[in-house]
Amino acid sequence: MSEHVEPSSEHPVEHPGYGTFIKVWVALLILTACLVGMSHVSQTYAVWGLLTLTPLKAGLVFYFFMHLRYEGPLFKIVILVTLGTLLIFFALLFSDVAFR
Repeated sequence: MSEHVEPSSEHPVEHPGYGTFIKVWVALLILTACLVGMSHVSQTYAVWGLLTLTPLKAGLVFYFFMHLRYEGPLFKIVILVTLGTLLIFFALLFSDVAFR
């Protein structure tokens, strides 16, 4: 009665070792230190640093720690479309505030 489903051997999943996670963690620490350094220099650098480095940090977390790397292409496309839509809304929001 119960059916046993074999894992698909088409795409073998190779999980990274601890070294990969440690390297990503160190990269996140360095990027955080860069953001803190930028915030001490000036507010303008802090804002530009937040707008550029924070999405990079979020991408690293999504890709490695949330295992987006091992998902199928359709799920990756859905995530990219969602983030693109969010960027469009942010651009519209900033343009509305800039031209008031």
